[in-house]
Amino acid sequence: MLQDESNQPSLIITYFGGNDSMGPHPSDLGPHVPLSEYIDNMRKIAVHLKSLSDSTRLIFLTCPPVDEERVNKNTSEYFSHLVRTNELCQTYSEACIKLCQELDIEVFDLFTAFQRRDNWETDCFTDGVHLSAEGSKIVVEEILKVLKEAEWNPSLHWKSMPTEFSDDSPYDLVAADGETTLNPSEWTFHQAIQWD
Repeated sequence: MLQDESNQPSLIITYFGGNDSMGPHPSDLGPHVPLSEYIDNMRKIAVHLKSLSDSTRLIFLTCPPVDEERVNKNTSEYFSHLVRTNELCQTYSEACIKLCQELDIEVFDLFTAFQRRDNWETDCFTDGVHLSAEGSKIVVEEILKVLKEAEWNPSLHWKSMPTEFSDDSPYDLVAADGETTLNPSEWTFHQAIQWD
């Protein structure tokens, strides 16, 4: 990203750590990133993103837990044994939280949030690692919570932002009175999930 403030995003959500937190392979190959290097990399990313614009807001997500039992059962003839443990995930998650607190960046603790749910191991993951629909809902709920509670000016919470193209139109649905139209730009009742 270039440092042209007029072209910077309003929000950047950063998520690293899931693969970084895997245990090292004896060959030194694979996605594992040593904790100190992970922290240094996350710091560089954060400092760079913060330097782009005073109006760009950041949210970092920690790595989630894993369903260790399923991960260990889901072996493949194509991969060497994968070392994924909640102990490692928690260590990387805590490091991310600490870094974000130090740099004054909003952070969402996926590791803890998932484990608040009953049956999180089976409900939040498709295979013990990758998010299911329920796991994705938790992420969205928590991001919206951060957006609602963050003391950003202007707020990036969807309810506080103006709706584009919200003008009444003769092409909107006709109301029951048969003479006026209903502007659907602010409707949320039709959504299966009512985001706050």
